[in-house]
Amino acid sequence: MKTAVITGASGGIGSAIARRLAKDGFTVVVGYHTAADRAEELVADLSGPGHRAAHIAILDPASLEELARSLQAEPGQLDVLVNCAGVTRSIPHDDLDGLDDDLINEIFATNWRGPFGTIRALRPLLDAAENAVVVNISSVAGVTGQGSNVAYCASKAALDSMTRSLGRALAPFIRVVSVSPGWVLGEYAARMPPEMIDAQSAATPLGRLATPDDVAAAVSAAVNDLPFTTGSMISVDGGRPLGTS
Repeated sequence: MKTAVITGASGGIGSAIARRLAKDGFTVVVGYHTAADRAEELVADLSGPGHRAAHIAILDPASLEELARSLQAEPGQLDVLVNCAGVTRSIPHDDLDGLDDDLINEIFATNWRGPFGTIRALRPLLDAAENAVVVNISSVAGVTGQGSNVAYCASKAALDSMTRSLGRALAPFIRVVSVSPGWVLGEYAARMPPEMIDAQSAATPLGRLATPDDVAAAVSAAVNDLPFTTGSMISVDGGRPLGTS
């Protein structure tokens, strides 16, 4: 059976991806940082056998090495890695002082260095698989420059650049793809004023915001249905950057 590791899997988007890949027939390693209980509940809810939760601290090389060792012991290869762990905070783009250095460092470390370090640690296992895929959960903010804060947008642009670079560098044995949502209904959107969410929905050509299941469907397609796609960004935004007529 093929294996998928998902970092940040206990969150709304990550859990939807885990459910979708389990339904696709993958054995899923549900990666979490602090939400152990939520991860275990998700494992119990997944279809199929063999799923497990794993503490994955993406900024801790020792944690990544331990993950690699456990996967090397069983099953000895990794078919899919989904880098879903991320962080942000809402700060107006013109509030330069509000975006302090500590937050900038946290955002870039989590949203870029973490995925890179995870790929680096698990590359031998990905190389051992046939047709391995890395999916980086990015954001259209990396293209539009519109998002929760300036550093978040820049970190996702950097993640997309890494997708292109590694799509070339790891070919032909490992494909690398970014899945880039716009606004996604979930915990972050729930903290926003309802009028802001309504305005974003009205400005989206398809007339609604994305759901976690929309993102999971794109991940599934990248893994299962797009064998000749690498180094590419797949948008899941309802056409939001196009505006409305």
